[in-house]
Amino acid sequence: MPNIERNILITGGAGFIGSHLVRLFVRRYPNYRIVNLDALTYAGNLDNLSDVASQSNYLFRKGDITDVAFLEAIFKEFDIDSVIHLAAESHVDRSISDPMAFVRTNVMGTANLLQTATKYWRNTQNNLFYHISTDEVYGSLGKTGLFTEKTAYDPNSPYAASKAASDHFVRAYAQTYDLPVVISNCSNNYGPNQFPEKLIPLFINNIKENEELPLYGDGQYTRDWLYVLDHVEAIDTVFHQGKLGETYNIGGFNEWKNIDLVRVLCQLMEEKLQRPKGSAEALICFVKDRPGHDRRYAIDANKIKKELGWEPRVTFEEGLSKTIDWYLANAAWLENVVSGAYKNYYKKQYLT
Repeated sequence: MPNIERNILITGGAGFIGSHLVRLFVRRYPNYRIVNLDALTYAGNLDNLSDVASQSNYLFRKGDITDVAFLEAIFKEFDIDSVIHLAAESHVDRSISDPMAFVRTNVMGTANLLQTATKYWRNTQNNLFYHISTDEVYGSLGKTGLFTEKTAYDPNSPYAASKAASDHFVRAYAQTYDLPVVISNCSNNYGPNQFPEKLIPLFINNIKENEELPLYGDGQYTRDWLYVLDHVEAIDTVFHQGKLGETYNIGGFNEWKNIDLVRVLCQLMEEKLQRPKGSAEALICFVKDRPGHDRRYAIDANKIKKELGWEPRVTFEEGLSKTIDWYLANAAWLENVVSGAYKNYYKKQYLT
């Protein structure tokens, strides 16, 4: 193994965004030791990383960020100098039915990581705690305007509140203990390997199976969409170039109303599956709205563009086409992750 320059702990590295980030860092930085820490709950899947599992600079440890003793052992064993923290409960609908799980992982888990880093890095240098967060902490926008790094927090779901709390803890540790931190808040990610509780993979599978496409409310809810490979490039940029103590909003400059997005998805699926025009769109139906549903999110990502030179490269149409192709080519992966008790749950619900 080459001389190690950094020992980086990536939490949640077997999940959707985390696995793409781990792969990028393992391949791009052979002199970095990447330690992937994941509890392997329902959304964590080591199959996402089978192509880098044998690399000499990659290690996996199964564990929970709510276990302080385990975290301290990891820091000591691998001499961790940097953390990229993605591990989180991340699904709004689940937070409505089980909010305390989100408090445990997103708030207490983050605080445990911060405390461990503060303790372990007391007499060390060149450290960084990079916290990955969400645009949902800002609440809901009206018909106009964008979230900036100065937007006041106004979370409306237990998920958003738990992430807002974790953001505040990160900033508090920076102010109180001089912990070197950066934060980024991203918009909706999509792409390969995403667990099918989210809109795009769920609807790809439902169209394939000729099942209903249930949209909440009137379908006019608006989100900014970011291709996952663009996001991990942004994370790489912030990790290496971001200014300590700063927050960076990461977005796709790419707003879509849910109904419009689903119609485009339907058209692409019809073409790829060689089905009659309009056959997929006929599956769309509208269902009772969920509580506290934010009407619109949209990120102003100009700060990271101007200060660090990052901007998304993949157009939505290109990214969506690539995403569909991946799911159609990886039916076994999809069947694996939605097997058993989850299968009917995901097929019957619209989860975004």
